Amino acid sequence: MTREELSVSKRQDIIRLHGAQGKSYTEIAMLTNINRNTVARVIQRYKYEGRVSNLPRKGRPSVCTDRMRRAIKRLVDAEPEISAQSVAIVLNERHGIAISCETVRRYIHKFGYKAYNRRKKPQISPINRKRRLEFAKKYVNHPPEFWKKVLFTDESKFNIFGWDGTIKVWRPPGEGLNPKYTAKTVKHNGGGVLVWGCMAANGVGNLQVIDGIMDQYVYINILKQNLGPSLEKLGMSQDYWFQQDNDPKHTAFNSRLFLLYNTPHQLKSPPQSPDLNPIEHAWELLERKIRQTRIKNRVDLENKLKEAWITISEDYTQNLVNSMPRRLAEVIKMKGYATRY
Repeated sequence: MTREELSVSKRQDIIRLHGAQGKSYTEIAMLTNINRNTVARVIQRYKYEGRVSNLPRKGRPSVCTDRMRRAIKRLVDAEPEISAQSVAIVLNERHGIAISCETVRRYIHKFGYKAYNRRKKPQISPINRKRRLEFAKKYVNHPPEFWKKVLFTDESKFNIFGWDGTIKVWRPPGEGLNPKYTAKTVKHNGGGVLVWGCMAANGVGNLQVIDGIMDQYVYINILKQNLGPSLEKLGMSQDYWFQQDNDPKHTAFNSRLFLLYNTPHQLKSPPQSPDLNPIEHAWELLERKIRQTRIKNRVDLENKLKEAWITISEDYTQNLVNSMPRRLAEVIKMKGYATRY
């Protein structure tokens, strides 16, 4: 005897009674006059497969109406981080719509959205967007020879246990830099080892591990110990440009006084502009290099950082420095917002 197939609407009623009202299998069977085993099968299928219907048959009409599609798009636009499973649950709770995760995911893709890692970009204030634009317009037409004379410097923090903190978001291709889809970051958050380093077009300079709290006096000592040896190592002339960002330690009175008497030219990057300092990519490469083996403790981390730093090639740093005109042009294009760099 052929078993009569349960309609989709009755299966949706079962899911609503169980999910929204918390009814047991037995209670649902009594309320709907449907066999308890059938009730259990419908609920289990929804839990583990995310669907209430049977597998699609040829020519089967779509269970997703225009209203449902609009509801899915509104949810994804409002919350780019929402999962397909969460969308299905919200539709069920708010609209009484039983829909599978796969159907939700399929329609999100039809909207032209894909799941991407949320890019980490600094939260740039309006005043700093203006400063970034001014800086970009001032230097965008400087020739490649100028950038080869720049010594790029920065500090970076590395953790014993690395974590990339990636978050998936639904977004259209090419919209990765839209502030809506980026994760805002703050500098030097969390524990680990803080280092100072420098690089130029023709390679990396010294890497200095920073012990204790870094202030303007520690910064000056770092420059005293590492600036000269780095310039000599890189074969840079005395007519070089010293680049740094606007960190308070860098702009403190004593730091400015030291740089005034010890550097011929200064290139001050605007605040919140890691994309305008190519050494940031060297930090990312360094992070990948040290994660190739397990790091046991702080001393091990320091040693691995120093060993990996000297393996960064001149070709790599040269390509980074050569990208400066493109970086500046993109800042102008993005009207001061974060770029893809």
